[in-house]
Amino acid sequence: MARQTMYRLSNPLHDYAWGSSEAIFTHFSWPPTGRPAAELWLGAHSASPSLAQANDVLPDAWPDALALPETLPSHMSGVPLGELIKSDPHFMLGENTESEFGPRLPYLLKVLAADQPLSLQVHPKPHIARAGFARENLLGVPLTSPDRTYKDDQHKPEMILALTPFEGLCGFRRPQRIINLLDDVAGQTVQRMRELLLAQPNYRGVEQAFSHALALRGTDCVRELAETRESIQKIVDERVALGERVSRGYRTALELFARYPEDPGALVSLMLNRFSLEPGQAVFLQSGQVHAYLHGLGVEIMASSDNVLRAGLTPKKVDIPELLVCTDFAPAPPMRPALRAGTGGLTEYRPGIAEFSLMYGAVEQSALVPHAGPRIVMCLSGSLEVTSPLGPLGKLTAGQSAFVPHAMGHIGLHGSGNVVVAFVP
Repeated sequence: MARQTMYRLSNPLHDYAWGSSEAIFTHFSWPPTGRPAAELWLGAHSASPSLAQANDVLPDAWPDALALPETLPSHMSGVPLGELIKSDPHFMLGENTESEFGPRLPYLLKVLAADQPLSLQVHPKPHIARAGFARENLLGVPLTSPDRTYKDDQHKPEMILALTPFEGLCGFRRPQRIINLLDDVAGQTVQRMRELLLAQPNYRGVEQAFSHALALRGTDCVRELAETRESIQKIVDERVALGERVSRGYRTALELFARYPEDPGALVSLMLNRFSLEPGQAVFLQSGQVHAYLHGLGVEIMASSDNVLRAGLTPKKVDIPELLVCTDFAPAPPMRPALRAGTGGLTEYRPGIAEFSLMYGAVEQSALVPHAGPRIVMCLSGSLEVTSPLGPLGKLTAGQSAFVPHAMGHIGLHGSGNVVVAFVP
């Protein structure tokens, strides 16, 4: 591959069952595949890397996305982004990023489309990820095995930026609020959860109540969960009839019970904060925070990791003991990133961690991206010309993306369109 200054990307599109059959295709005017489109990965993670090609030798009909297991047509060639970066880390990443993270891209950017709730999950902190990955390697568990818990040795803090109205769960409610929600809910497990929280209305009580609820998994709990679900429905019906406010916690639990009637994860949702985002708003999720995305289209950025420990609401592997090791039980509301006004209609979203930040917005004629280091630029709508101080680098239209190396210095965006830029702060 010829050495160039901007590299167009072809990004893997994952068809997880919870994805939308319309959202991503409609947003980028791509032809539908007939399968759900859940996540478009833009990055260098070894499990599913983007393919890169120099912009000045880009073949006609270069695919912006490859619906897995699709590959590039035989007459095209592309280099996995991680290999491109390792070919000259100093040029691609810059000295600061390379010295802190090694010869790799420290973030993974995604476009995520949830038509159904994702699994109730948590991501490990750095020391737990390193230990878990090493342990499974020693045990000889293949990286591609469904029994594998740790896919790499990295933590996975993440931030979701809404492109449409977006709903999710994140972090534990205050103990007293959980108690209030459980007061009129029926079921032996619910009663015990209340007792544990009343005895210790702090993070220890939250941990014990959470663990007790998840212990239902794998037991004959159908009848008990049905009783719990029916009591929640009764609460909602009575309050609606009286014209009273109904907690979104109850409505969320009912929505989840409708999809997963035998899963205690629907009950656990009563312990979690519900958040709602309008387009342009974002939430930051720390490693160790229990969360689940419920519905919506957004741009997600995270440390470059695929480590997910699941508590329920999924047919995939659930590892409750390891999840409990990873979970932070301190009650906390969803965190919003710090916002900083950029130029030309862009806003910076800074969650306060070393691996990533975002710029996002509608470019008004011209905008400057003043940050060096490795950048991924994705045009979300419209048409934008990308430039460096030395001249034009190339054009991007809706759904197209590019990797811009550190050595290019700051970059300019010219034209009219919505854009997201991932960078290392």
